[in-house]
Amino acid sequence: MIGMMYLVLTAMLALNVSKDILNAFVLVDNGLAKTLANFVDKNTTAYAIFDAEWAKTPDKVKPFRDAAYTVKQMADQLAYDIQGYKVDIVKYCDGGDKAKALYPMEMVVGSERKPTFGINAKDINAKDNYDKPSEIMMLKGKGLELRQKIEAYREHLISLTNDESVQNAIRESLKTDDMPDKNNQIKSWEFTFFDGVPLVAVVALMTKLQSDVRNAEADIINYLLSRIGATDTKVNKMEAIVRAESNYILRGNEFRARILLAAYDSLQKPEILIGPNRRNASGAYEMVGDGRVLPYDERGQAIYRTTATSIGNFKLEGLLNMVTPDGVVSYPFTQEYQVGESTTVISPDKMNVLYIGLENPVSISMSGVPEEKIQARMTNGTITRQGKSWIARPSASGTATIIASGVVDGKTVTSEPSVFRVKMVPTPIAKVGGKSGGKIERNELRAQLGILAEMEDFLFDLRYQVTQFSLIVNIRGDERVLVSRSASFTPEQKALIETLSKGTRVSFSDIKARGPDGTKDLLDINLTIN
Repeated sequence: MIGMMYLVLTAMLALNVSKDILNAFVLVDNGLAKTLANFVDKNTTAYAIFDAEWAKTPDKVKPFRDAAYTVKQMADQLAYDIQGYKVDIVKYCDGGDKAKALYPMEMVVGSERKPTFGINAKDINAKDNYDKPSEIMMLKGKGLELRQKIEAYREHLISLTNDESVQNAIRESLKTDDMPDKNNQIKSWEFTFFDGVPLVAVVALMTKLQSDVRNAEADIINYLLSRIGATDTKVNKMEAIVRAESNYILRGNEFRARILLAAYDSLQKPEILIGPNRRNASGAYEMVGDGRVLPYDERGQAIYRTTATSIGNFKLEGLLNMVTPDGVVSYPFTQEYQVGESTTVISPDKMNVLYIGLENPVSISMSGVPEEKIQARMTNGTITRQGKSWIARPSASGTATIIASGVVDGKTVTSEPSVFRVKMVPTPIAKVGGKSGGKIERNELRAQLGILAEMEDFLFDLRYQVTQFSLIVNIRGDERVLVSRSASFTPEQKALIETLSKGTRVSFSDIKARGPDGTKDLLDINLTIN
């Protein structure tokens, strides 16, 4: 259905589409991302079955397992490369590292975890940018590069099987054929998919390609599993796996984990024992002691529960005993988890102080609470959410207190108060030619255009604009005062400066500058011409 939605929306782009249509691609991308995640989970289970079978009959399974893990490496790398193309395009269209749509993440490539960026399609600014994606994918040759990578991956997968149905499924998933346009002119695959297509549609298309890569991976992995008989409906070919809801919990909360078979059969309910185990002399697994038997729920799954009463590292282990035609086969499982104290971190992003009149960015995180579910309140001012951060606006000098809260396991948790100092923004320093006093060369003074207001050693990117000042010069007892209503020297002031000789004292007073917190009076500048 997602694929059909994409085709319909792509066709509509040929018309004069509205923002609603562009925003519809956000929904398409979200749906494709869920499909992609499902394929990844499905393939992860398949590799786990390969590992279990390899442990039992290594000579039989090894060549098929090796081929499967080569496919995994290629699929992981191609999915990672496609993510890189998406990130590069969004950065180019949306303004580099400041692109709102990007957030740090990792992707598995083989046995490594590599850093990259995820994309929230709804946060893309230039959703309707038709030109820049084409520039990267067409003019810079990235579309051809991507096509060649897909073709190399496709041909390798096809080479692993003689089953025509599997080969055809892979060819269909990873098709890169040239296609005729509306004028029946043959166009390349990359031209068809990337020329004149808006940014948000390109992102959705890239997610679809990642899903296609994982779909083809699933096709070939299932075929390889069938070669070792692992896809038969025999429960003695299953592996015990543990899925914990979280491997980090807070003291006083409950640790929960689901224990089930990798290829799940609801008609089978193997005995699950919790406790330490070992291999006996015959190589089979057995419990050390009696163990604790887990009950099954209405869905045919055994649920393990325990309350965390102390902090530290803990391990859940046991055996899953499966009755097969050849007898009882025991599958060991283990899962480590941590128990920690509840912690809340509230920190200003710039410095350990909040300034009146400014939007002070603040980071807030709470253990066990998703960032979008955190609530915050502030004394002596207001605090509001802005994306993944918070903005604090204090009202008066002194102190301000910020308190965060959130819900953990149905209970509201409130942080300890975090107290910050509140100050006025420091007054900028008025300068001429980089000097706020002392001596200045005559030619250097003549070359200046006016007065600047500088914030010295202030971490905020804050700017003040001089709005007026007076130039005062005493020439042989005659005091001249010339006023400017801006930051620049007036023609009269420039003419006077041209006549000044060495040793003359020049003053700039009544200097005013406007900033985000209002207009301020700046200190005078007293210079002597050198």
